[in-house]
Amino acid sequence: MEWRDEQPIVHEIGNRTYLVANVEPLDVDGVRTVQVGVALWVIGFVALLPFYGRLRDSGHGWMLWTCAAGCGLGLLGLEYCRRRRRARAALADGGLED
Repeated sequence: MEWRDEQPIVHEIGNRTYLVANVEPLDVDGVRTVQVGVALWVIGFVALLPFYGRLRDSGHGWMLWTCAAGCGLGLLGLEYCRRRRRARAALADGGLED
């Protein structure tokens, strides 16, 4: 890793000054981020599954189903991000021709 002393970009708009860091985004399409989120929901579901009876008896059975809902919604989000990545790749390759 190389240490650089780059100064931020300064934008002056009206009487305000904005500093913008010159860095690249880590995850442009969000697929990896959503995959990690879904994996964490699955881990939470599997970890709570053996304790479902105790959770239900104490009124906390909703915790298991929250993990299940997080998994399901995460899978929908994952499909959305994958489609978005494919659409962006098609645009970058010149797939949008009139």
